[in-house]
This record gives sequence, C-alpha cells and structure tokens, in this order.
Amino acid sequence: MIRHSVKTSESWKSLPWKKFRANLFRLQRRVFKAVRVGDKRKAKSLQKLILKSFAARFMAIRQVTQLNAGKKTAGVDGKTALTHEERFNLELLLRKQNWYHNKLREIPIPKKDGSIRYLKVPTIADRCWQCLAKYALEPAHEAIFHEHSYGFRTGRSTHDAQKQVFTNLRSTSNGSTKRILELDIEKCFDRINHSTIMGNLIAPRALKTGIFRALKAGINPQFPEQGTPQGGVVSPLLANIALNGIENMHQYHKDNMRISSRTPKANITNACVRYADDMVFFLRPQDDASELLHKINQFLAERGMKVSEKKTKVTASTDGFNFLGWHFYVQQNGKFRCIPSEENFKSFRKKVKYIVNNSNYGAKVKASKLAPIVRGWRQYHKFCKLDGSRFSLWHIQHRTFKVFNKETKQDKLSSKKLLDKAFPSVPYSENAFIKVQGNKSPFDGDLVYWSKRNSELYDGATSRQLIKQNHSCGHCGLKLTSEERVQLHHIDGNHENWKPNNLVAVHETCHDYIHIGKKERK
Repeated sequence: MIRHSVKTSESWKSLPWKKFRANLFRLQRRVFKAVRVGDKRKAKSLQKLILKSFAARFMAIRQVTQLNAGKKTAGVDGKTALTHEERFNLELLLRKQNWYHNKLREIPIPKKDGSIRYLKVPTIADRCWQCLAKYALEPAHEAIFHEHSYGFRTGRSTHDAQKQVFTNLRSTSNGSTKRILELDIEKCFDRINHSTIMGNLIAPRALKTGIFRALKAGINPQFPEQGTPQGGVVSPLLANIALNGIENMHQYHKDNMRISSRTPKANITNACVRYADDMVFFLRPQDDASELLHKINQFLAERGMKVSEKKTKVTASTDGFNFLGWHFYVQQNGKFRCIPSEENFKSFRKKVKYIVNNSNYGAKVKASKLAPIVRGWRQYHKFCKLDGSRFSLWHIQHRTFKVFNKETKQDKLSSKKLLDKAFPSVPYSENAFIKVQGNKSPFDGDLVYWSKRNSELYDGATSRQLIKQNHSCGHCGLKLTSEERVQLHHIDGNHENWKPNNLVAVHETCHDYIHIGKKERK
C-alpha cells in the first residue's frame, strides 16, 4: 500500500471499504453474542481484536474526518481537516495501547431559559480514538440495554419511543385513567459520576483507562469526579450506560399480582419510555407517584445525579404532555392522540419565515433551502394527527407563493412549480409506525428481520428501490439494515431525474463517499 507519496489520495480512495465494514461488523456481532450469553471474558478479548483491527481504525478515521456532520469542527489544536497523508499517520498513532487525550475546546451554547451550557469538543485525533472505542463498547452494551431505551442507539429512533407511548396510553391499556410522571434530570451530562460509568463498563483494562482519561479531559473544576463532555463521539453511549436500569424502577404484573424472581417476563409491564436523559413513566390509578419518585432519586443519587424539581411533574393523560417534540394526550372518549408540540411548530415556522422573508435569496434558492426543512418536519411528524387546520401549512405556503410571485422573473405558473418544490408532500398515517421488536439489535446478525424492517421504514421510490435491490447497497453490496439510514443516489447527477433506472439505494455513508470522491476528482 502506498502511504507517503503523491499518490496518497488514490491509495486512500482505493482502500477496501466494503471488506473493512464486513470485518468490523463480524467482530461486533461476536462481541454482542458473547455478552448475551454472559461470557464477558470472551467479549473483552474480542474487543481487544476490534481495537487492534486494521479495518476498525480506518473506518473510525473515515467516519470522523469525512462522514460525520461535525467533521469540520476544530478542537484545541485548531485543525478542521486532515490530509490523506495525515489520515494514514493517524492510523499508525491509533495503534498505541495507551491513548492520552488533549484538552477540550469549549463552545458556549445558550439555552432556552437564558443559561449557557458548554459543548466540549475533542481534537480530530481524539474523536477518532473515541469512535474506535465506541465500535468496541457499543455491541457489548447493546446486549444488556433495556428494550424501552431508544435514544442514541443503532436501529432505534424517536418514532419507536412515540409508538411505545401509544402502547401505554391506547384505549386497550386504559390510557384515559393513567397519569404521566415527566422526569427531568438536572444537568444530566454534567453530573454523571465517573465511578458509575467505569464500574458498569464492559471493556478490557486498556480501553477503560482511555475512557477514564477522556472523562478527566472534560471535567468541571467544581465537580472533578463527575460529568461526561457533550461533544465527544462516545458521550451519548456513556450516558446510556450510566442510566441503564432506571426503566425498571416502575414495573407491574399485568394481572395485578406480586412480581417475584420467577415471574415470566411476558407478564411484567415496564411502564417507562426513555430517550437518553428524557423519560416518562406511566402511572395507573393505584400507583404512588411519590414512592416512585423516591426510588428514582435513590437510583440517581448513586450515580451523582438528581431530579430537577422545577421541571418534574405528574400530569393526567387527558391533560396531555410534551415529549420529543410531540404533544401526547388522551381524549375523553379514550382515544389516543399525538400532534406536533406547539414549541416544535413555532420553531419550524420561524425557520421557514426566515428563509421566505430573506431578501438575499431569489425564489429558486429559497425553494431549494425550504425543501429539506419542510420535508424533514413532515417526515418527523408523519405518524401524528395532522389533518386538522391547526398544523396546516396553507397560510405559510400562501405567503411564500406571494413572495415568489412578486419577483419579475417569475409568473404564476413558475411560482407554483417552485412552491411545489419548496413544500414537498409526505404521506402520513396516524400511529402506523412499526416499533422495533423487543430487545433486538442490528448486532444480533438477523439480517432478514432488519432488512425487511428497513423497507417498512421508507415509502415511495426508496421502498421500491430497496425491494428491487434485495435490500443490498448499490455501492458496497452489503445488506441495508436500519443500523444506518438509506439514501437514493441519482446516477446521472441530475436530482430532477426521478426515473427508476436513474436511482440506486445506498448507505448514507456510501452516498457521502460517492460525492466526496466526485469532489476530489474535480
């Protein structure tokens, strides 16, 4: 392999990425299965293989430097990108057993209440090491994570959490009689106890040492034994590890009998939905909210955290509550409803208005900027009740049409075409999402289940293309599972040409890499 010459860029592009992906997944699947059967010793030896794996190191570097959304965010060293030669040198550096973290760059981010939180960004090299560590840690902990935890996990999304809320509040579950404990943890990421994370970590000693140093690199001087820095690649996973088990604080027997160690799992209901540090508990009329809160406080105190008294509250299901950008409530007739939250809708309208009223752009540019925002909002809320006038985009569209039509280059016909482009329609069906089955994970190797599920997550041209390609990526040839999002690639580069023979379904990373290759060739 050519590493240090004028042909380094060609050498990087010609690396066997398909083989790397397959080798890494094979090791991750073995780690997952070892932890599932309780063989942690074998899992740790396999994790060492991942850390030593040539494929895993290059995959981590590619993910951080080329594919991640924040790839150009600089750390304390000020570097926003790496040359191809520097990437090869970094791969050599990642072979070291003892990894020392640099300090973190603090970026202040204002919160809604006026306070400021700090995003602590590691250097590119540190992010690559954290990504490599995540490859080793994630399959081990996916094997033991609770089935009703949905945040920052492969193969799971906010829509799974939305469907689980529906399961707990629908009429057959007597949703109209239930109360909801909306739980908010005070400064969750800043207060997680380091000893809790290290105690629950399934990892070999060298990896544990590296994670410990990563935690210490981003400490708050006031709380030297607490906090995981927000901005690191591995931080959401560490938060999930620390909070895993809180879902079991509230569970009951389906037939109101006493739960014992011999009670079959099928008869136990866990009335909790957690998405990272956001969670809700569902209380029956006979459940004691103060007793549950006391148990949760004890659980969190052991981990250095506490419940925020201001934001934690108990609400009747008929009054409704906000969760993950949605407003859930049960009507008096017992029917469950989910609509976009008022705050979410206002934020969306603000983004649209900013573009429509911006005099720096013409109608064509505005339409191209509006399309992904509108499509994204409609896709997120496609399983809500949107047929009422409250969340209609008619007024926004009418205003946009008037702005487009005022331009001298536009007439009614061209303005209408641009409007259709700016506000793409997305089919929606209330509560129709198919939730992930039990405690399944993409690392379990059940490619038949995950590929079928993947086709159900998409509609229209994407779904048809997935079936046509037998759920395989058109670029790398590997199976398209819900571990990674699927995107449609236009073969001729013309995004207006939506003919079936011009489309190919590919992994999101493969799609990015196709376009990265095109840019570099130019």
